[in-house]
Amino acid sequence: MGSEEPAAAGRRLVAQVMMRAKFIVTHPNLMTEKQDFKTWMCLICGFVYDEEEGLPEEGVPPGTRWEDIPMNWTCPECGARKEDFEMIEL
Repeated sequence: MGSEEPAAAGRRLVAQVMMRAKFIVTHPNLMTEKQDFKTWMCLICGFVYDEEEGLPEEGVPPGTRWEDIPMNWTCPECGARKEDFEMIEL
């Protein structure tokens, strides 16, 4: 480590510590604690997207937040764009 730049040596040390500690990284969508999920409704056809349920048949896992759905996603019922949805309370 003597000839390495300090930043590179620091990154290497952090990587070694993380490997030894065996950190478990969890995706926020997979956390088990109760979270406040929101519900979004298509203003064109009334289709409802529930963050807690996701849309597994469309490749969107349960727990996926609305902001994490790609901008080019469209309503599975009518093809409306993401901006045609509005948050609702059920």
